[in-house]
Amino acid sequence: MERDIPIPSISVLRCFEAAARHQSFTAAAEELGLTQSGVSRQVKELEDQIGASLFRREGRGIRLTHAGRSLADSLFSDLTRLRRTISQAVAAGETQELLSIAALPTFATRWLVPRLNGFKARRPNLDLMIYSRSDPFDLVEQGIDVAIHFGSNDWPGAKLTPLCPEDLVVVAAPSLIEANPISENADILNLPLLHMTSRPHLWKAFQKTVPETTTHVQKGSYFDQFSLIIAAAAGGMGAAILPTYLIEVELASGALVELGTVKDGSGHNYYIATPPGELTPPAAEFVSWIRKQVSRRV
Repeated sequence: MERDIPIPSISVLRCFEAAARHQSFTAAAEELGLTQSGVSRQVKELEDQIGASLFRREGRGIRLTHAGRSLADSLFSDLTRLRRTISQAVAAGETQELLSIAALPTFATRWLVPRLNGFKARRPNLDLMIYSRSDPFDLVEQGIDVAIHFGSNDWPGAKLTPLCPEDLVVVAAPSLIEANPISENADILNLPLLHMTSRPHLWKAFQKTVPETTTHVQKGSYFDQFSLIIAAAAGGMGAAILPTYLIEVELASGALVELGTVKDGSGHNYYIATPPGELTPPAAEFVSWIRKQVSRRV
């Protein structure tokens, strides 16, 4: 029969979590507004309750033991979920209507969030919780009602609804084009090229539209975030291949000029991911709303 083990206090768990994250009682104390000896006592209380050493003292520093690392790995996510649960309860307040949305970071910043006021106006008493996520996760465990996914039609434990295909275009700043006139696609490949590290094949895909070219298209500068490559392109650093939804403002203002289109060839698209089962009314309304937003531009 499994023993009913008492749960340590939140203050004890927070002290251990902070000490494990910093690998330092002193840094944990500064973060929590406690003394170093206070944090040490809380950790000792947890060690006594568990019956195992959680830190190994090394000179003037500390290092997690195997037991400490195992506990820390689980506790980080447990406390994160607890904080999210409390935050959602606070955000809901008396409205009893709350919608949690997870989206790709740059998609959320440059496309979704600027449009959310239009959705919010439909439900004034609805509070929103917005999270940035890049990879699939357990929607139920994380308490997320709706997520935006880019990739293949594959998200274990989630229902995927097609949202839109990706519309890739070649763009450059007007100043770069003025200094390097473009009359055909081959001229584009003579510009400095900007690459996304996660999608280095895109310029090769564009090169296929240029017959008999020998240009080395892998040369150029590489960036690991769309926001960085957008800024570099708008600053005239080079030509880039970008999704139109991320650069609507730049295209409309003329900060970036479209020079051509690109077919990725990966078969990846955007999807709406929702937990299994029936959606809550706010989630169902959001799904309907966001599909109408993209239908106006694709």
